[in-house]
Amino acid sequence: MEILNSYLVALPIILVYVTILFIIAVIIKDNSIADIAWGSGFIVASVSVLLYQGVFGPRNLLVTALVMIWGSRLSIRIFRRNRGKGEDWRYKRWREEWGSTFYPRSYLQVFVLQGLLLLVNVSPVIIINSYPAQNWAWTDMLGLCLWLTGFYFESVGDWQLDRFVRNEANRGKIIQKGLWRYSRHPNYFGEITMWWAIFIIALGSPYGIFGVVGPIIITFLIVFVSGIPLAEKAIEGISGFKEYKRRTSVLIPMPPRK
Repeated sequence: MEILNSYLVALPIILVYVTILFIIAVIIKDNSIADIAWGSGFIVASVSVLLYQGVFGPRNLLVTALVMIWGSRLSIRIFRRNRGKGEDWRYKRWREEWGSTFYPRSYLQVFVLQGLLLLVNVSPVIIINSYPAQNWAWTDMLGLCLWLTGFYFESVGDWQLDRFVRNEANRGKIIQKGLWRYSRHPNYFGEITMWWAIFIIALGSPYGIFGVVGPIIITFLIVFVSGIPLAEKAIEGISGFKEYKRRTSVLIPMPPRK
């Protein structure tokens, strides 16, 4: 089964990838590199399977290009955001809490776990790149349109947020303009939408239905684990947040409540 062969190739490559990242993190004493490398890891996995299988049909090239655009933009943005700020507060806290077990736990719970989650999340792309696709299907067009919609929300939402944060006059305030007027997390809405879009594209490939595990996991992580909960915890003490929360949809863009 070609999907199994693809995973047997992608798994060791990703393990080497996260191991190199861990070594770099130890040298520079900053586990935040894991966040920067998250998007790039999807590119590594997708391209590795594409080259291994050697199938370069339109659907294979399309989803690989989409992942490269998404992953590159995300990694570059996080790199620019983190540059010169030191280690993220989450990793600093774990550095103190884990004590003498910090390095083995960092390797397993931060880097290896991230690599394994990445392989699950990117499953629709791995499925697509395991089989040749010589013809377009209506699901390809639908998925592409949906992906472009998601990319708009994520990229524009991030741009609006970054511009807001850079303005010193906004210190201690909550962004409530642009896309953020209609959703408290338009960037996360965009990311979730993009991965469901890629799953729709995968439906045109053999066994594509099994790729649903990817967007399900991504949606779960963003909504319940590392996305929205952490983001809202960081701003819940800011004046006006309760009213903004009452008025504004948590994820799906909707008109503000009165």
